[in-house]
Amino acid sequence: MTAAIEITGLHKRYGRRVAVHRLDLTVRPGAVFGLIGANGAGKTTTLRTLVDIIRPTSGRVHVLGADPRHAGPALRRRIGYVPGELRLEGRATGIRLLSFYAGVSGERGAGSGTLHTARELADRLGVDLGRPVRSLSKGNKQKIGLIQAFMHRPELLILDEPTSGLDPLVQREFLALVREARDAGQTVLLSSHVLSEIQQSADEVAVLASGRVVAEGDVASLRLGSIRRVRVRLAGADAGAARDRFTRVPGVEALDVTPRDGAALLAATIEGDIDPFVKAIAEYKVHDLVVEEPDLEESVLRLYGQDARDEGDAR
Repeated sequence: MTAAIEITGLHKRYGRRVAVHRLDLTVRPGAVFGLIGANGAGKTTTLRTLVDIIRPTSGRVHVLGADPRHAGPALRRRIGYVPGELRLEGRATGIRLLSFYAGVSGERGAGSGTLHTARELADRLGVDLGRPVRSLSKGNKQKIGLIQAFMHRPELLILDEPTSGLDPLVQREFLALVREARDAGQTVLLSSHVLSEIQQSADEVAVLASGRVVAEGDVASLRLGSIRRVRVRLAGADAGAARDRFTRVPGVEALDVTPRDGAALLAATIEGDIDPFVKAIAEYKVHDLVVEEPDLEESVLRLYGQDARDEGDAR
C-alpha cells in the first residue's frame, strides 16, 4: 500500500538556522496523523513543504505518490489545506470566495456539489457566508478556511493549527468533521499544540522538537510508555515505615505518604515498569487502589524535558 505521505531525510535550513533536521515520517492512507510540537519545532515548515510552498534544502517528499515540486495543480486539487496563518481580506462575500475555490478545485457554477457541501459546513460551523470576509472575526475567518479545505472532499487534508480562534463548541464540531473524514477514507495530517484535540482525534502521533522527531507511535503507546499516577490506601500500615519502603521501589517518584484512620494513604508517580510497585503493595492489606494513565499533554511535556537534557548532554 502506497503511503499517503512519505518524508525521507527532509532537511530545511534558513541561513544558519535549521528548521527541520533529517526528518523521516510516514502517514498511512485513511489515518488521522497528529503532529505535535511547540512553536518553532518545525511543524509549519514540514507542512508547507508538502504543499510546495517552500522547497527543502535536501531530502525527499512524496504526497499521494507524487513529488509536490513537479506534480502541479493536479496534485493540489486532491489536497485540502489550512495554513497556520490564515489571512482572508477583501470585499468578496464568503460564498463568492468559496465559489472561486470550488472553481480552482475543478467545479463551476453556484449549484455545484462542492458549494452545496460548503453551505452545509457553514451551517454546522455557524458562519454567515453572505457577509464580506473582511468584516468577519478571526474565528469566523478560520471557519471559512476550514470549509474551503473540507468542501471538495479531498483525499488528503493538511491542517496547520486548524482550531486557532475557534470557541470550544466549534472545536468539537471540527473534531467531528475529522472523524467523518477518516470514516470516509480520507487521510488527515493535523498539526497542533492543543494536545487535547490530538488525543481525541489522532490514530498516530509524532512529537517534534528542534526540527526532529523525538517520539512517534499511537496515542495509547505514548501515554502508556510514560508514567502512571497511583493512589493506594494501605490498611494498618505505619506511614513512616511505608514511606521508607516505597522510597526504595524502582520507578517511584513524587512519593507522598500520610496517616489517616489507622491506614497509610500513599500517592506516587510511577515511571516505567509498574510491576515492582505492585509487588511492594502486595506486602500490605490494600483497601483502595486507583491507577491513572497520564494524559498526552503530560507525556509530551516530559518528552520535551528529556529532549532538552539530551541536547545539553550532546553539547
